[in-house]
Amino acid sequence: MSIASDLAVQNQDSMELVFKQVRKKQKIKSFIKGILFLSPSILLFSVFLFYPMLRTIYLSFFLTDASGSTTVFVGWQNYINLFTSPVFLKSMMSTFLFVLYTVPVTVIISLFLAVIANEKLKGVGFFRTIYSSSMGISVAAASVFWLYLFNPSMGFLNMIVEALGFEAIGWLTDPAWALVSISITTIWMNIGFTFLILLGGLQSIDSYLYESADIDGAGYFYKLRRITIPMLSPTLFFVITVTIINAFQTFGQIDILTQGGPANETNLIVYSIYREAFVNYQFGSASAQAVVLFILILLMTAIQFKFGERKVHYQ
Repeated sequence: MSIASDLAVQNQDSMELVFKQVRKKQKIKSFIKGILFLSPSILLFSVFLFYPMLRTIYLSFFLTDASGSTTVFVGWQNYINLFTSPVFLKSMMSTFLFVLYTVPVTVIISLFLAVIANEKLKGVGFFRTIYSSSMGISVAAASVFWLYLFNPSMGFLNMIVEALGFEAIGWLTDPAWALVSISITTIWMNIGFTFLILLGGLQSIDSYLYESADIDGAGYFYKLRRITIPMLSPTLFFVITVTIINAFQTFGQIDILTQGGPANETNLIVYSIYREAFVNYQFGSASAQAVVLFILILLMTAIQFKFGERKVHYQ
C-alpha cells in the first residue's frame, strides 16, 4: 500500500509540474502576442515621447550652442540658475495664478451650461450647438478675435467700460489686467470641450434615479446636490484633471496676444521654454524648465488622484 501511495504522490507531483510548465509556456506566448500587438504603439511612443523626454533630461545638464549641440557639462547648475532667477520665479507664479483663474471658472460655467442644456426643452439643440461652438475654433483664430475685443481704442470691451462711465482699460498692456485678460480668453476657448464632456456625463445618468426622487417629493436643487453631482463625479474628475494639465501647457494665446508681457506678467512656463529655446537659443536652460514643468504637472496630477478620486462615485 505504501508503494502504491508513493507512486500516486509522485504521479500527482509530476502532473502538477507538467501543468505549471504548460501554464508558464501559455503566459510566455500571451506575453509575446501582447508585445507584438503593442509594438506599433511602443515604437511610436518611443520615437515621439520617450526619446524626446530622455533627450530633454540629458540636455538639461549641459550648456548648448545655437544648433542645440552640447558644449559644457554643468550638472545641476541650470536648475540652480532657474530657482535663483526672478524671471523664472515670476513665470511660475504667473502660471499657478493662471491655473487658479481658469480651471475653476471653466468647470463651473461649463457645468452650469451643461445642466441647462440637459433639460428636455424645445429648441435646446440650438443652445447645445452654441455652447459647444468654441471647441471648433482654432487657438489662432480665437486669439485674433479676442485681440480685437481687447483693443484699447476700438475694442468692444472698452466701449462697454466707457459707456458705463469708467476709464478705458489696457487689457493686454496693463500688468494688472494682462493675465486676467488671457485667462478670460482661455476660459472662453475651453468651455466648448468641457461643456460637451459634462453634457455627455449628464445624459448617461439613469433617469430612474430622478423618477424615484420625484416620487419622494424631492426638489430640483436636492436632486442636483444628491443625484446629479455625485453621479457626475467621474466625469468631473476627468474634466478637472485634463483642464489643469491643459492650463499648465497654455501657449498659443500667450504668443499671439502678449508675447509674455507686459513686464513678464503673462510669461507662463511653456512660453518661457519657447523663448529660452528658440529666441535665446539656450536649449540647456529651456530643457531644465521643461523638466520642471513635467514634474509640476506630474505632482498636480498625483495630488488630484490622491485626494480628488476619494469623492468620485462610480456607481
